[in-house]
Amino acid sequence: MNRVAYMNGTFNIEYDEVAVPQIRENEVLVKIEYVGICGSDVHFYEHGRIGDFVVNGKFILGHESGGTVVSVGKNVTNLQVGDRVALEPGVTCGKCEFCKTGHYNLCPDVRFFATPPYNGTFCDYVAHPADMCFRLPENVSTLEGALVEPLAVGLHANRQAETKLGDTVVILGSGCIGLVTMLSARACGASKIIVVDVLQKRLDYAKSMGADHVVNAREQDVIAAVNDLTGGRGADIVFETAGNKHTIKQTSFLARRGGKICLVGLAAEDEISFNFANVMSKELSIRSVFRYCNLYPTAVNAIASGSIDVKRIVTHEFGFDQIKEGMDFVVNNSSEVVKAVIKIN
Repeated sequence: MNRVAYMNGTFNIEYDEVAVPQIRENEVLVKIEYVGICGSDVHFYEHGRIGDFVVNGKFILGHESGGTVVSVGKNVTNLQVGDRVALEPGVTCGKCEFCKTGHYNLCPDVRFFATPPYNGTFCDYVAHPADMCFRLPENVSTLEGALVEPLAVGLHANRQAETKLGDTVVILGSGCIGLVTMLSARACGASKIIVVDVLQKRLDYAKSMGADHVVNAREQDVIAAVNDLTGGRGADIVFETAGNKHTIKQTSFLARRGGKICLVGLAAEDEISFNFANVMSKELSIRSVFRYCNLYPTAVNAIASGSIDVKRIVTHEFGFDQIKEGMDFVVNNSSEVVKAVIKIN
């Protein structure tokens, strides 16, 4: 049987056993071992919806997944039983203009784990297309496999911003996505990384993971601090990862003339005022991020080579029977948690 943990109403987790999924000819059956708790999981758990995506009835959360292949479909040639894999959670149509031009993250018909109506991976087994399961080298654990998903977001942000050797980077927000963006920026060659947040514990963590400078926005004038740290020039790239209307407004004041803004965090507000006169007078470029595409192999190789030590972002681990405890802890202890994971087996 397949143990599953359902969200059934906000702040409620229920357990059940269902049949193990039957795989199709191009799919593999994966025994899930680790699943990261993402901000979207927490938002669904707290509010029952994210925008137009509404949870109705029982629903399985979790989309950052690593595990081991236990069965393969008859047409699968790239994987075999026993392979450890990271699961890319989105399955796209493969036929639209976005899929055909390589921007499959923009496919309007994507089926994405833990995005209603599609269940996630807080369970023992999932069936998934073999071409969206990426084999992990021997020196990469399934825990790290589960972290490939958030790392791909950080890598995509830096690809969008075209981070290069010698760049000065400001990262607004030091949560999980802020830190993977930081790690990715360093791997891309950024020479000075400034991380801004209002939570000192998170800033201390960012500093321990390689930030050159940290700025506590509760205690310092962020614009003045960044000007001081950059000799009045500003940053080559400003990454907004907090999804906060106040930090989004700040971005144009922190970027240098001719610099770039990359919007990574998703703000709750539909409309946010923005100083476009400042954007235009500086001739800034604005980039944005929606998930990622074509980056799982890059992320896996970066972890395997030691270029990015992604497992350092994990601050808390909970067992399968502690999912509610883990979700509640993340909700109530935001200053303590960078990344929490669920160990399924």
